[in-house]
Amino acid sequence: MKNAINWFEIPVDNFDRAKKFYSSVLSVTLHEMDFGVVKMAAFPTDGTGVGGALCHGEWYKPSQSGTLVYLNGGEDLSVPLSRVESAGGEIIIPKRQISEEYGYMAVIIDSEGNRIAFHSLQ
Repeated sequence: MKNAINWFEIPVDNFDRAKKFYSSVLSVTLHEMDFGVVKMAAFPTDGTGVGGALCHGEWYKPSQSGTLVYLNGGEDLSVPLSRVESAGGEIIIPKRQISEEYGYMAVIIDSEGNRIAFHSLQ
């Protein structure tokens, strides 16, 4: 098994608000896909790594409990973290070092009420 995770989905109540939040915080363009009963906005990847998407539909309910997804915080997660509050989120665990080997992490509540983490080596 190359990766423990192949794909992740982040549930959202307000698709446009969530897309704007993640686009702003991560400074990326999300690719929209509409499957009729489910609308998705995929995070960009290089085609070889794990992908994921924001998902809006009947089965998707944002939550602050359950599985915690760690998104790539880039070179230094301080950069996306600095955009969280102005984009409508909340930082609940500020940037902290995991270890010298594993880098840094932080946890936020996104615009939809999901608990999401960021990780970077700096």
